[in-house]
Amino acid sequence: MRDPRVILITGASSGIGEALAEAYAAPSTTLVLTGRDQARLDGVAERCAARGATVRAAVIDVTDRDGMRRWLAEVDAASPIDLCVANAGISGGTGGRDPSGAVGETEEQARRILAVNVDGVLNTIHPLIGPMRARGRGQLALVSSMAGFHGFPGAPAYCASKAAVKSYGESLRLDLRKSGIQVSVICPGFVRSRITALNRFPMPLLMDADRAARIIRRGLERDRSRIAFPLPTLFMSWLIGALPAGLADLALARTPAKE
Repeated sequence: MRDPRVILITGASSGIGEALAEAYAAPSTTLVLTGRDQARLDGVAERCAARGATVRAAVIDVTDRDGMRRWLAEVDAASPIDLCVANAGISGGTGGRDPSGAVGETEEQARRILAVNVDGVLNTIHPLIGPMRARGRGQLALVSSMAGFHGFPGAPAYCASKAAVKSYGESLRLDLRKSGIQVSVICPGFVRSRITALNRFPMPLLMDADRAARIIRRGLERDRSRIAFPLPTLFMSWLIGALPAGLADLALARTPAKE
């Protein structure tokens, strides 16, 4: 969608969400921002307002289905949302130990990751699909990841959640296209953020968030079904996903796991 006037971005207090908010901030734009950290979110809101944007920011848990539905209904009634970027997400492989003593995601971590990364996306987009369908226009952007192409060591719940978002968004695009609603799936590689700052392994082609935001915005303006970058990382992710399972296992056997 070109020149959306009212834009909702979840997970806007850092990383890609923060960079997107600042990229879209302009006198003609209303930004509806959510995040988990009040201080960081307030900082993003202040910078966007300084660029002339009208900003409405709220700390809200995307896993709160009823709370999200009520809040989004109120927001959309006041300022119909043109573009919704379901970006809020958390990382896997945060160094927990399960009861057996094994290092990796605990059951509690896995359930929390899936709740935020999958349920959080559903809780963000579904309250808006009905109003957008009634208006005959709108755009939904679901943030997945290159990790959605194949499972990687150390982050099983994260990879699974991003694979679910990728597949769901691709199918949803086909279902909603006749309603005038555009749907894009965003699959970034490594982008500087609070999530990648925790990684203690090489991150090929690590990209600044503001550059990622420019690529995403350009892709959304062109209504691309999948916005995946950088291209070398996309090729390798696609290749691993296309390999027979046994060969993929061998290829990933020495890949460093998220600690």
